[in-house]
Amino acid sequence: MTVGSEISVELKHKLYEKSVQNPDGDIDFINKEYRKIYGKKPMTLREDFGGTGYMACEWVKLGPEHRAWAIDLDNEPIKYGIENHYARLLEGEKERMKYLEANVMDDHNMRLDVVCAFNFSYYIFKKRSKLLEYFKSVRKSIAKEGMFVMDLFGGSECFTPQEEETEYEDFSYFWDLDKYNPLTNECLYYIHFETHEDGKRYEKAFTYDWRMWTAYELVEILEDAGFSTVKTYWEGEDEEDGTGDGEFFETTEVENCESWVSYIVAIP
Repeated sequence: MTVGSEISVELKHKLYEKSVQNPDGDIDFINKEYRKIYGKKPMTLREDFGGTGYMACEWVKLGPEHRAWAIDLDNEPIKYGIENHYARLLEGEKERMKYLEANVMDDHNMRLDVVCAFNFSYYIFKKRSKLLEYFKSVRKSIAKEGMFVMDLFGGSECFTPQEEETEYEDFSYFWDLDKYNPLTNECLYYIHFETHEDGKRYEKAFTYDWRMWTAYELVEILEDAGFSTVKTYWEGEDEEDGTGDGEFFETTEVENCESWVSYIVAIP
């Protein structure tokens, strides 16, 4: 194994999307919950902290009335997304998909069916006041019949420095909690990769300097931001092995576990 190899931009985002993102699953959840609330399909979506815009590009493939925007401050993932996702869209789909190299805090004069913040991206806001400001900006961007969707993670393992490996067909993904401060809930995570064919390990391909937010903290801040209803969800269990089954149900009471990922939905 070659340790500390420098990873290319192309490989970094390719491996990240394979190991971290699941746009089909997120879109299925959004469509199902939106239909439950409003009895119709959502058509417009904004992907905040959108990076490569992978999900937004998948969204416009759903039909000719579907439109999407992906917002991010960083030009690097946007450039990758344009070359690897946007470029593969049909001409009509390209017209309905826009990248914005901009701040999610800004007023983009939108009134959308759905705004989403996935991959725990909003954890970059370490102060409650700053997170509240972001949630207020989202609230302004949502239509009367709109929805804000975010994912979150937790569990006892998230407070103990450790490195977790997940193997894929041609590479391994490492989720590395380097340190956690129990007095501030600040944490430092890294993502490493190791490609199987050449045995190269790419250290710190991604770095996350975050604050861990609890579900109830988020619910309260969303309510303070002006959302009338905030729903929390939990993943069901596979009956055979006890792992998550990919199906999420609305609830406010669950048993704690070592590691979990879930959704929060906020509506005006």
